[in-house]
Amino acid sequence: MGTAREWEFAGTRGAITARIWARPDPRYIAVLAHGYGEHLGRYGHVADTLLRHGAVVCGPDHIGHGRSGGERVLIENVEDVVADLHTVVQAARGDFPDLPVVLIGHSMGGLIAARHAQLHGEELAALVLSGPVLGRWDALTALLSLDEIPDIPIDTETLSRDPEVGKAYTADPLVWHGPFKRPTVQALQDGVDRISAHGSLGALPTFWVHGSDDRLVPLDGTRTGIDAIRGGDLTERVYPDARHEVFNETNRDEILADVTAFIDRVLG
Repeated sequence: MGTAREWEFAGTRGAITARIWARPDPRYIAVLAHGYGEHLGRYGHVADTLLRHGAVVCGPDHIGHGRSGGERVLIENVEDVVADLHTVVQAARGDFPDLPVVLIGHSMGGLIAARHAQLHGEELAALVLSGPVLGRWDALTALLSLDEIPDIPIDTETLSRDPEVGKAYTADPLVWHGPFKRPTVQALQDGVDRISAHGSLGALPTFWVHGSDDRLVPLDGTRTGIDAIRGGDLTERVYPDARHEVFNETNRDEILADVTAFIDRVLG
């Protein structure tokens, strides 16, 4: 597995820690956007697959997440997180100006990646969305209707059919194990609505992957968001019985192979 180098920059609302997995003579840049409550350190095996495929890989810990600064899991505006992600993309493009950029976002990171693609699609060669929070996420509506958001831990069995994934998630000190914060829930709902209203990704090649048994971000809700933003080059893969974290699923090798095959098709 490649070794990540960390670097830090002044983000929109605090210090952001980013990681880069480098390799000699890369042929493209892969930028990763992680999900809510987690951090990029959980994506080492994804980075390793992309490294072996020819990518230099990078991405931030979002504000309030992982090794980045800020109050834990507090996001006041999704646009701030998109701006921080854009800083990482620009830095990578500055280091490798001749390489195409592939943006890969999971869950909340899929929301962030989709919004980045709407705002900066001309900088991207391709977009990959894994179980993205788009369209309709009933959990947000339910939480916003409550006077007080309960502190109910995530059921780690909903992450993957691999029990080791849940054990590692529970033991990870950089993962947030507390409740949602109301400003974050509102920001996510506002972000979902803004993306749907903005519309099509145009000609940007997009690969959407989702587990059929995703109980955290259900398939049907996301599909309404995909329909709102789909452009002329959308590829969809729904994996039977897979849960939310498809890159951590029991068939992760198959799924990551599908991602790299999509990238090969786009890059020619």
